[in-house]
Amino acid sequence: MEKTSALQVLGLANRANELVLGYDPVLSSIQKNKVKLVLIASDASSKTKDTFSKKCFFYKIEMLVVFTSSELSQALGRKTKIVGIKDQGFGELIKKRIEVK
Repeated sequence: MEKTSALQVLGLANRANELVLGYDPVLSSIQKNKVKLVLIASDASSKTKDTFSKKCFFYKIEMLVVFTSSELSQALGRKTKIVGIKDQGFGELIKKRIEVK
């Protein structure tokens, strides 16, 4: 698994303004079908993971729990546990880098 290269792509997507960060903004974007991929920190609470798992299942959006909150925060430059990726290309590239089929 190439976490570092996936985190670099995530940082690039952040600079390209193709990310939604935080609980409420990502939840709202899921409901509006504006995100293509959701990343949840592995150390997020089980309630948060459950909520987003159900929302992503209902709206048919892929959700990954791969990175820790410190890894996400370091890549993005601010503390966050939930990231929504708006661009399909960035989402596919991140999945490819962490070898999720």
